[in-house]
Amino acid sequence: MSIDTPPISPQQYEVLHGGGAEAAELAKQRISRRRFLRRSMLAVWGVSATASVAGALYYMFPNLSGGFGSAITVGKASEFKASKPADFKLEIQGVYHRPTARAYVIHLDPSTAFLLKGDVLKEQLTSENVVKDPKDGSYWIALYQKCVHLGCTVPFRDNCVSFKCPCHGSHYNVTGEFLDGPAPRSLDRFQMVLQGDDVVVNTGTINSTVAHPDATTKLIAAPTVECSA
Repeated sequence: MSIDTPPISPQQYEVLHGGGAEAAELAKQRISRRRFLRRSMLAVWGVSATASVAGALYYMFPNLSGGFGSAITVGKASEFKASKPADFKLEIQGVYHRPTARAYVIHLDPSTAFLLKGDVLKEQLTSENVVKDPKDGSYWIALYQKCVHLGCTVPFRDNCVSFKCPCHGSHYNVTGEFLDGPAPRSLDRFQMVLQGDDVVVNTGTINSTVAHPDATTKLIAAPTVECSA
């Protein structure tokens, strides 16, 4: 006798196979327990696969409406006091951490002494996503907080007036340019725009092309203080 097509009533099928009301309903539909389990497993697999794909898509294409991976307003321009590189103090002047954007907002004083001049300077500022404020001539940068070596979050160290990775020692100046260590390039940076009084960081676009600086590309001098491990 085939279980797939039982010549018995749903009530009899329930008693014989011990499946309760669910089994009775399955018998009514002429679906065997084995087929039901197979279909259930496929359904569970389908739900799991859908969840996995959704998670992967979220990772690759994060929140596009105000979260990381989108344009984020990180504050008003007046909240970020500008400073010369040698006088940077975290959250006080020059450098500010904004966790929602996973970024450091850098605000350089208009009198910052750049090593490059003229069109060469303009081209390098553009290539490093440095924005000149048309209102006061100051300079803005949004640096990705992640070390380009192995991905550790890089803290800004007031005592070094620079960024120093605690994992393997990669070292970067206040504009994110490479100083020393195993990092293969300078810190990555985001696009930044000034919209009225708002400072907006576009975390959906990362510039990961800023190489180790040399005499033709280096923006500012290295800090004069020694930075220990």
